[in-house]
Order: sequence, then structure tokens, then C-alpha cells
Amino acid sequence: MRVYQTNEIKNIALLGSAGSGKTTLAESMLYGSGIIKRRGTVEAKNTVSDYFPVEQEYGYSVFPTVFHVEWNNKKLNIIDCPGADDFVGGAITALNVTDQAVILINGQYGPEVGTQNNFRYTEKLKKPVIFLINQLDSDKCDFDVVINSMKDIYGSKCVQIQYPIQTGSNFNEIIDVLLMKKYSWKEEGGMPIIEEIPEEEKEKALELHKALVEAAAENDESLMEKFFDTESLTEDELREGIRKGLVTRSIFPVFCVCAGQDKGVRRLMEFLGNVVPFVNEMPKIHNTRGEEIDSNPDGPTSLYFFKTGLEPHIGEVSYFKVMSGSVKSGDDLINADRGSRERIGQLYACAGSNRIAVNQLNAGDIGCTVKLKDVKTGNTLNEKDCEWRFDFIKYPNSKYSRAVKVVNAGDTEKVMAALLKMRQEDPTWVVEQSKELRQTIVHGQGEFHLRTLKWRLENNDKLPINFIEPKIPYRETITKQARAEYRHKKQSGGAGQFGEVHLIVEPYAEGMPDPTHYKFNGQEFKMNIKSKEEVDLPWGGKLVFINSVVGGAIDLRFIPAIQKGVMDCMEQGPLTGSYARDVRVVVYDGKMHPVDSNELSFTLAARHAFADAFKNAGPKILEPIYDLEVFVPGDYMGDVMSDLQGRRALIMGMDSEAGYQKLVAKIPLKELSNYSIALSSITGGRASFTTKFSSYELVPNDLQSQLIAEHEAEKVSDED
Repeated sequence: MRVYQTNEIKNIALLGSAGSGKTTLAESMLYGSGIIKRRGTVEAKNTVSDYFPVEQEYGYSVFPTVFHVEWNNKKLNIIDCPGADDFVGGAITALNVTDQAVILINGQYGPEVGTQNNFRYTEKLKKPVIFLINQLDSDKCDFDVVINSMKDIYGSKCVQIQYPIQTGSNFNEIIDVLLMKKYSWKEEGGMPIIEEIPEEEKEKALELHKALVEAAAENDESLMEKFFDTESLTEDELREGIRKGLVTRSIFPVFCVCAGQDKGVRRLMEFLGNVVPFVNEMPKIHNTRGEEIDSNPDGPTSLYFFKTGLEPHIGEVSYFKVMSGSVKSGDDLINADRGSRERIGQLYACAGSNRIAVNQLNAGDIGCTVKLKDVKTGNTLNEKDCEWRFDFIKYPNSKYSRAVKVVNAGDTEKVMAALLKMRQEDPTWVVEQSKELRQTIVHGQGEFHLRTLKWRLENNDKLPINFIEPKIPYRETITKQARAEYRHKKQSGGAGQFGEVHLIVEPYAEGMPDPTHYKFNGQEFKMNIKSKEEVDLPWGGKLVFINSVVGGAIDLRFIPAIQKGVMDCMEQGPLTGSYARDVRVVVYDGKMHPVDSNELSFTLAARHAFADAFKNAGPKILEPIYDLEVFVPGDYMGDVMSDLQGRRALIMGMDSEAGYQKLVAKIPLKELSNYSIALSSITGGRASFTTKFSSYELVPNDLQSQLIAEHEAEKVSDED
């Protein structure tokens, strides 16, 4: 394989909803370019993409697959992305390291929620978009309905390059209004027969051609002037106008294919090779210091590692994009993130599970290598004296969580090591060792997402695990003032223990004035503040600790021990063992013994006094509330709303967005536990949602009573 220059390389992300045909299209592209000798199928489990056992087991893509095709002396690096919303991390990764998105639309259904999600990501990252209507051979396909739906959603920017003469089982002809030719295929597909447009299609073709010319001309002043003069453009001028329109996202060309029958694929690749912008024609990427990085093959060598694959018999396969300069086998580079040195072994051009050895890769190119010592996903390797780093890939928040329970206790460390290794492959798998909940929790994008993780642990690593509901990180607080005192006294032969603490607790709010006096049961307590400390708690909220002890009742050296006792109790709240927050504690009196008093005595006394006061101060449990956005087809709106109301959600608003309804709500974390499964069931997998932590709010009284009872039962069980 020859070495391609930067101005001969194009990087493309292949996106679409699950079932839109991306993997099948990838096979046809690889076959058409000669990379493979026969096309595989998803059903036969022999495709270049979807080659991991877990993908073949479930029949859907889990990881983005990187491959390339050579076409008209151009190298097209293509990343085939998973379609399911659960595996959106692959699409986000791909869009960040490519320059063009090709979004497949299932001709049977038109734009789906998954299509919308993908489009939103392209919008956010300002990536050019080409739409590809697939599965035109389906009897359920109504091309005109699909096109009208797309124009409703994406507006006039959606411009047809092609249209089919008919769809369904007799599909075999396309009119191309850019070249003004008819393409037809024999039953086996492959190479097209190119002919003049038949007379009965000329009027429609000319009308669409004129619309295309006008859309292309709008992207260049000189083209616009010529269009006004002649109302026509040459083929090369058309291509130039479309290319500029792609870069500015002012035009979204629409193509037609039937990937399963290999019809229209070669014409698509021709367009990708001739019209789609090159790497050096796209806006520049910035490093972590905000500096623009030019895709210059003569610049300093810098490689960004965006994906790690774990493959049987090989180990880690590290995928990278050459951000600048060029890289050769044997180059010594420095890891900007970890400080270690790496020697690059064999370089490869990617072809799914296959790899083609190459001698050199230039700026803008995508490749992979193996057997690196210390390179993780997201790391940058640079040549000496270059200190660039990149962190431009931002992943969405998790939507589904499960606690991991290891079946065999002896496997605990192995499971953790395997989980951390798997996260290198998919950064949207988040592993958390929760000190608060005393659980190992894995977070993901949905139930399918975590199911694949479990399958791989059990089948690849032979480590059986169970998923259980994670505990909810509740918080405890108080709603009124309370007073308590406690004496800790212990005598057992030698030195004893003695400490007595009198304190007052009350709810804390930002900006509260310092206390001057309190009144309990007709008795007044005046405060003379000696010291005050505001503690920002690691779990949120504050503890304000005030020392108001007068007359030397408690020696100053014991005050830190009292504060420690309070903190210990706040780490395990008196109601449910959850963290307590937003409390002001005033220590105003106590007693000590000249011999038996020590730090431990006052820590224990403070702990008991605080717990007693807390329970009498109108204690309340707070639960985490999340902002929820649901994108749902209008037909399912009523069912989705009913379900949310049954989950204690508060509907904040509704909006229409790109042909779909958007519901905005606030919902308790507890009610989100199985929401991804429920939403998929209600909508047939046609909806999606996002979540973001909002605040802590009081739980209803009946739920509080239930949580306290469960905690008491758990304590009894632990003691037994």
C-alpha cells in the first residue's frame, strides 16, 4: 500500500440508527474497492465490522470499526459506528476524529430518533453531513414520504443528488441529478450501467438539477454571479459549490443506495473521493492550550490515540490520528500525558479485524499499531520538544447504573482489572468504587450497554458477576433547632475515659447571622463565640462548627476531637447511614476530668450528643433529583408522560424539535433505575433521553419512613 499525502486523505464517520444498514454498506464499500474479495453478511457473522464475539452474539454493533478504502487515488478512512443509543460513545469518538458524517436513513422508516441524535452531534461539532437513504428495495419504502419528512426536519439545506425511479422489490434504477445520468444495475448489483435520462424523467430531473445548482451557487460569490447570468454551472463548478457548502453546513446532499444488493455504493464512493472536503480543508483542531494545530506533514509529529481495542491473540490494538507531521515504524515518541517513552512498532492501515502494514502515515491519516507499553485512550504521543495534548472528545453523562456483585469472592481484583481494561475500549463505561455506598458501580448509556459488559466478563474473561440495584446516595439534614448533651464515662482499672459535651444543632443556610442566644423549654442559652469553622463537605453542603465554650469547661485542645466526632456522625447519618449536610453545630458547654479526659473520650461524647440532637431536630432525608430530557415521536407522547408521572417526575415543559417532541422533567434518581428499559418498551426503541444531576430535594414522608425502617432492618441483619 502506497503512502498517501495529506491532500489525498479523507476521514468519514458512518452513522445511523440501529438497523439502517451501516455494517452492510461498509462491506459493499470494502468489496467495491477491492479490500475484500467477497461480501460478508450480519446474518452469517462474517463481516469486517462487527467481528467481536459480543457483537456476533447479540447481532448489533458495540464498538466503532475503523477501515479504509482506496478510491480514485484517494484514501477514505471510514469509521462504522454503532447505531444503538446505548453505544453513542462510538459515534462521538468517530465524529471528533473525522471530517465528514455520512448518516444512513432506513428507507422503511425515514429519520428516527437515533438519526436526530446523530445529527445533533454533527451540529455541535460543526461537521459536514451527507444523507444516504438505504433499503430502497423494501416494499415498505416510500421515497417521497422520506424526502418530505427530511425537508420538514432539516429544511431547504436538504438537497437531492439522486432519486430512485421506483422502490420495492423492483428497485434497480437511480437518476443522478448532479451528473444528469441514469444508473441501473443487474440483479447482482456491483458496477452500474450508465445511460441518458429517459424522456419521462427529464422534467423531474431538470427541476431537481436546477435546485441543486442554485444550492451549490449560494456558497461562492463567483458561482452565484455565473448562475444569475446563465442559470447553469459546469460539473466541476457544481462540485466546488457543494464542497464549500458541506464545509459551512449550508447543504446536506441526499444519495440513494441499496447496500444489501450493492447498488449505488460505487457512485457514493466516487462522490466521497471527488467532492467531500480533504483533511486540510476543514477547520483546525485546537490543543489543550487553545493553539490551532495545522494538519501539516512537515510539522512536528503528534499522534492522538482515540480508541483501544482488545483482541484475542493480539492484545491491545491502539488506534490513532496523525494530528501533525508524519510517523514511521521505529519512531521514538514521548507520551505527553504519562511522561513515558514509546517506540512505534509496525504501523497499519485499518481494515476492521484485518490490518494492512504500511511504512508511513502522514498528517490527517488514521492508523493503528500494537504492543505499546503505556498508551491509553485519550493519550498523545509527540516527537521530542513538542508538548501538545488533546482532550476534545466529550462524552455524555451516564443513564443506567448497576452495582457489581462478584460471584466468587476471590475474583474481586480480577473483575476490577478487567473492568478498567474494558473502559479503555469504551470510555462511556464508567467504573466507580463508591466509599459512600460501599459498592462497585458501573455506569453506562443503557441496559444493553451494561449487558454487553457483563457478557464479556463472563464469556471472555470467565468471571461470573451479578448486577444488582445500586443504592441511592441519599442525604440527611435537619429542619429545626435541637439541644443535646452526652457524658462518656468508662472506668476499667487503670486510666479511664471521661468527656461530656453539650451542643445545639440547627439547619444551616448560606448567609445566616451568627447565633447570639437560643431558648429551649423556657431556658435561655447565651452564646459567646470563641471560634468558628465552615467546612465544605466532600459530598456537598456545609458543616458550620462553632466553639462557644466559656469558663474553661472544656480545654481548647479537645475542641478538634469534638469536631471529629461530629464529622464521623455526619459521614454515617443517624437515619439511614447516608451523609448529612447543611448543619450548624454550636458546642456551648461540657465537662472534663483532669486525669481521665482525652481526645477519644470527647470524640465519642460528641458523636452521641450530635446523633441525639439530630434525631430531635426534625430530621429529613434528601434524594438526588435529575434533569431529564426525553426525545420521543409524537405518537408516543401520551404514554411517555403517563409513565413519567408514575415515577414522581415533575413535567417542566414540552417542545417540538426537528419532527420530534422533547419532554423536559425533573425526576428522582431512584425512579430512573430502569427507565431506559421502560422507555424502550413503551416506544419500540424509538425514543432517547439524557440526564443531568440537578439538586437534592426532600423525599415524601411515606418514603422516608420506609427508608428508615429498611436501614434499621439492615443494621439488625449486620449485627446477626
